[in-house]
Amino acid sequence: MQNTILIIDDEKKLNDLLSRIIGLEGYRVLQAFNGKDGLRLVQHEDVLLVLSDVKLPDINGVDLVKNIKEKKPYVEVINLTAYGTIADGVRAIQNGAFNYITKGDDNDKIIPLVNQAMDKAVLQFNKFQQEKKPGAKHSFTNIIGSSKAIQEAISLARKVAATDTTVLLLGETGTGKEVFASSIHYESQRRLMPFVAINCSSFSAELLESELFGYKAGAFTGALKDKKGLFEEAQHGTIFLDEIGEMNQELQAKLLRVLESKTFIKVGDTQTTKVNVRILAATNRDLKKEAEAGQFRLDLYYRLSVFTISLPSLNDRKGDIELLANYYLKEFSAKAGRRVLKMDAAFSDLLNRHNWKGNIRELKNVMERLVILADGDTLTTDLLPPDFKYENTNPNALDLANIERQHIQKVLAHTNSNKTETARLLGIGVTTLYRKLDEYKLN
Repeated sequence: MQNTILIIDDEKKLNDLLSRIIGLEGYRVLQAFNGKDGLRLVQHEDVLLVLSDVKLPDINGVDLVKNIKEKKPYVEVINLTAYGTIADGVRAIQNGAFNYITKGDDNDKIIPLVNQAMDKAVLQFNKFQQEKKPGAKHSFTNIIGSSKAIQEAISLARKVAATDTTVLLLGETGTGKEVFASSIHYESQRRLMPFVAINCSSFSAELLESELFGYKAGAFTGALKDKKGLFEEAQHGTIFLDEIGEMNQELQAKLLRVLESKTFIKVGDTQTTKVNVRILAATNRDLKKEAEAGQFRLDLYYRLSVFTISLPSLNDRKGDIELLANYYLKEFSAKAGRRVLKMDAAFSDLLNRHNWKGNIRELKNVMERLVILADGDTLTTDLLPPDFKYENTNPNALDLANIERQHIQKVLAHTNSNKTETARLLGIGVTTLYRKLDEYKLN
């Protein structure tokens, strides 16, 4: 699809002039001379960007922004006006406009602005197209990485996806186990049925049992009516049990029953419930050793590990770090409406040398934070937290506390002292942030 721009302006000479200028940049240009015709073209043509006058014969161009966004949220709009007002500019941005500029004074800004808006619109359109296809965003083709380790894992997952076999995914926290599980589901014969995921470490034993199997009214205080469990919610589909090693042995016995007989008993019930569900599980622990030591049911381990896939840590696939970083750079730039385009060589070098204890999840969080902090179009080393720059240096040679203090001050300034947002951007808990603020006397 050629990137298409629509110009809406009732002043024909200006409309023609803008069309010629933008057309010379290689864009396909459509013209409309009122809001009604403009909306019709947006609806029926592959328009990605609209340049609209504010004063149109039939509608205010600022209000038109909202109408366009309701029809096609991925389309970007730039409002043009002969007599700009702060109130109109604020309302245009609130309605979703990419920018609001004055005619004549900003002619030199048009093309760079058009390019920026088009970049954002293309990313949004591609994301929109992916989300329209059931399971498309969960496909193995969307797992990023060319290293041998990740490609071997993908190959195994593709092979088992077509079967109904139980799969155990092994790997450190943050290596993408749930991404693999959802990809296995969406490339299986169960793809049109539910995919239900639960982290077993997030619940107490009693609560986890009721979440998985449901309960009957009156089973315990507060159980006022029957409740379906996740196994019933996932009927004919797939259930993903993350951190399966955290499940207690009593509940493990009930899970084993599901695997062996396809039945379970709800909390407070006396009748069995039949279920047809594929089970995928994951753990960051060595279940085999724990099972042999009696800390995990050995019979359940063998039923879960019919087919195992080990996911490599990010430190074991260093060649994929820049690929992943660039992917998240584009994603978060578009999400934040920023034009952060690249990473400089020194920045990339530090990413490659860093010890990624949190794996892909840590990298994703770092890139989101830095896109927000970046002032220009390039990510540089000064944006990185201190541990990136000094983790391989003799700690006695540098005042790390002072470096950390300065970094916290910088993030605090960026968030206007919003402690919750500062903690999120730093990747630490709010309690930890307050402790460091006291320690460095930053309160």
